[in-house]
Amino acid sequence: MVSFSQQTYAQRGEQHSHPLVKQLFAIMERKQSNLSLAADVCTKAELLDLADKVGPYICVFKTHIDIISDFDADLVARLAALADMHDFLIFEDRKFADIGNTVKHQYGGGLYRIADWAHITNCHVIPGEGIIQGLAEVGVPKDRGLLLLAEMSSKGMLATGAYTEKNVEMAVRNDFVIGFIGSRRFTEDRDLLTMTPGVGLHASDDALGQQYRSPESIVTENGSDIIIVGRGIYGPGKDPVAEAQRYREAGWNAYLKRLEQ
Repeated sequence: MVSFSQQTYAQRGEQHSHPLVKQLFAIMERKQSNLSLAADVCTKAELLDLADKVGPYICVFKTHIDIISDFDADLVARLAALADMHDFLIFEDRKFADIGNTVKHQYGGGLYRIADWAHITNCHVIPGEGIIQGLAEVGVPKDRGLLLLAEMSSKGMLATGAYTEKNVEMAVRNDFVIGFIGSRRFTEDRDLLTMTPGVGLHASDDALGQQYRSPESIVTENGSDIIIVGRGIYGPGKDPVAEAQRYREAGWNAYLKRLEQ
């Protein structure tokens, strides 16, 4: 069997059983983009401004909604409208990590009502498989998708070895799981996405332990599907539109190079 990483996004979308993954692959093909923006900003105005500026160049817009100091319902309504206008999905990087009964309330209710507007979210499997089942109770009826944190991009992270292998085992047998946060392709047992943070064209690390790798090393060599970029696009002194275009081109070229191998 040909590895999933050697198939085009279009081919994988046609064959995939999950409606959200089909939608995502279609967006990636239409926009020739495997770029996700990590919008780690702290105000409503900043978040919406970024989404509007970089929206045309990305496939996924990643949020940390609980760091927004002036969050309100209008924010998510306007963000959803921008997602429709610019053709991207919203990924709330919530990193759920509690028992199933708790996370289903965190996901479906509370102040943020994440499942109502975020197409994708993620979790740690430290509590066991019940966390996936709890989130699925809320997300499956809404055609949402879940990523498991098989690895992280920070120095000294503990998600390695047997723990990562357990993530893969759980993902393969749970249809609500659409992929992983990690640095590589993890399995050929199911077509599961990999989204990779810590991607940069220049920097190698930061003062708080983030480690950066190039789009080519992540996509071409490791078989990851989507690069996640934050400060490399909108950091101090940067033009977010120009940088988003640059990263989109780098990520897409890395994907095309992978297909040629």
